[in-house]
Amino acid sequence: MNKKLVFQVFWALAAVLAVGAPPLSAEIIVQCPAGPGVVCRHISAGDGYITLADGKVLYMFGFSDLAGVPNDQVMNEGGLAAHFPGPLLAFDEGDQVYLTLSNVGLWKRPDLFDPHTIHFHGHPNMASIFDGLPESGIGINTGASVTYYYQITDPGTYMYHCHVEALEHMQMGMLANLYVRPKQNKLPDGTILNGFTHHTGYKYAYNDGDGSTKYDVEAMFMLSGLDAYFHDEHENFQPLPFATMKDTYPTINGRGYPDTVNTATLGVPTRDGVIMNATPYNPAGVESQNVPARVQAQVNQKVLLRLSNLNVTRAYTFMSPSIPMQVVGRDAILQRGPTAKNMAWKANSVYLGSGETADVILDLTGVPAGTYFLHAAELNHLSNNTEDFGGMMTEIVVTP
Repeated sequence: MNKKLVFQVFWALAAVLAVGAPPLSAEIIVQCPAGPGVVCRHISAGDGYITLADGKVLYMFGFSDLAGVPNDQVMNEGGLAAHFPGPLLAFDEGDQVYLTLSNVGLWKRPDLFDPHTIHFHGHPNMASIFDGLPESGIGINTGASVTYYYQITDPGTYMYHCHVEALEHMQMGMLANLYVRPKQNKLPDGTILNGFTHHTGYKYAYNDGDGSTKYDVEAMFMLSGLDAYFHDEHENFQPLPFATMKDTYPTINGRGYPDTVNTATLGVPTRDGVIMNATPYNPAGVESQNVPARVQAQVNQKVLLRLSNLNVTRAYTFMSPSIPMQVVGRDAILQRGPTAKNMAWKANSVYLGSGETADVILDLTGVPAGTYFLHAAELNHLSNNTEDFGGMMTEIVVTP
């Protein structure tokens, strides 16, 4: 008999007896009022697998979207369904958000009973209990659900992650994109902004008051890195090498080049022909990487790049060598001086420390049609482990 399987079954039974985890069909009560400006979302926290650009299949923690899943099926549908990055959360300024997180457990590590939380990194919250810090909020145990409430305020680019055992859980993949659209988008048609005329359908990065952050095409890039050895040791029930953590797979939206320019999902992760995230409730597995990083726009358009870095070991310098960047926001703050002077600046690269974001506009006015690269400036971040010419690199395709 498989000793590892016996070990996993033993710990799974122990978990149910120890913490009273409900059976997989347990009902989960989710309450969200209907009304204008009210947004209801439901995501799970658990584990799963992804496929890296060189073909390696990696064990992960992560979030997945439970939209439309009946309450009595949440624990089944969320099992081994972790995505990297997690589901995008995009809101309008002024929204009231009810976000339910269900902890479906770590199916490949049933010896662990890790709680999970959601932390909106950098965004102000209504109360500390909703901030996701286990010291001041609520840690959600296996088999349980909690609904967070947010009054969405400041526009800009953020990110969210689990804040329980943050170094471990973030390295393991509990990271995702988050941004807030400004109320300026919804101004009446024909509104004059300091000589600039707003029209219905125009989009802005911030409430700039003059149209200077208007854009046509939007892309969000979560810059991150993965230590494959750390993940392998986790999957194999081994002590975790925190002191020697070193990312060997730099990624954009969970992909290394050339997967970054693949606009499709990356398929179900398989190892030696076995679907790694298959469960009795979903034997076909799930496609766990569905966020591409290729940008497509037309000549004379403006592209907004929402950049974020949630890496726990590295800072990045992200660059556009051929198309100048205009940095209009840093850490969800419009770049304006104390007298409202426009302090946006042009550059070919932007530095992002861990936990930082930037809003960058690429102006394609007069840029010839063609394919241009966006990539990390550090050469060691342009590889997929030992495979060169990969990693943190993607393309922007400009069409006539």
